[in-house]
Amino acid sequence: MGWLFYTDRRVQTYADEKAEITRLCTFETETRRTTLVKASKVGSTWYAAAKVVILDAAPLKDQTYVIDKDGSFTFGAVFLTRYDNGCWGYKDMEESAGPCASRAPLSILNLLSELKDSDSYAHAWRQRCRDWAAIPDYAEGDKIKLVAPVTLSDGSTCQIVTATHYGRGRQKRRCYRIEETGSLVRLSKASLAGSTLNSREIAEGSAVLAEFFAQQTP
Repeated sequence: MGWLFYTDRRVQTYADEKAEITRLCTFETETRRTTLVKASKVGSTWYAAAKVVILDAAPLKDQTYVIDKDGSFTFGAVFLTRYDNGCWGYKDMEESAGPCASRAPLSILNLLSELKDSDSYAHAWRQRCRDWAAIPDYAEGDKIKLVAPVTLSDGSTCQIVTATHYGRGRQKRRCYRIEETGSLVRLSKASLAGSTLNSREIAEGSAVLAEFFAQQTP
């Protein structure tokens, strides 16, 4: 399915978006009812857990999900969203379609029903989400070894770095000091996947950043 944009601009805020995701996950047919259990926004993408219950006397059957004890099942859904000239739009995918966006919080994954096929697209998607959630959130002064060298924009590489930060206005931005050169670099969270903590230094302020600036010539 492609993108759908609302040209009436009725969706403008976070609350508007959540209300629309709730509406999209709430519908009913002659035999089934689907309702939203939980939705979370990560970046511009919404992740949702939606529950399906049967409305007639026949037991619920599904080829993808193991039916829960109450006779229902809960599946994962992904809504890519963006604004185009002030108009909000979305593209929705069910987890069994193997969506590329794979940053669903564990709070969403823990609500989903078990899968029948361990080789399914849905199983692979859930594992990618868990792998993303498992990436450590390093603290100031942590010395980290990346799983593989990262190539920087100037063609150089780094593998051992120390977590620090720099200031932009009133905000602190995460950056890393390269072990070999002492230079500071920004790294994406994805580049930290599989990394390990070599050592930890807990100190007030940023001793790493202070050392970096002390080495700079006037």
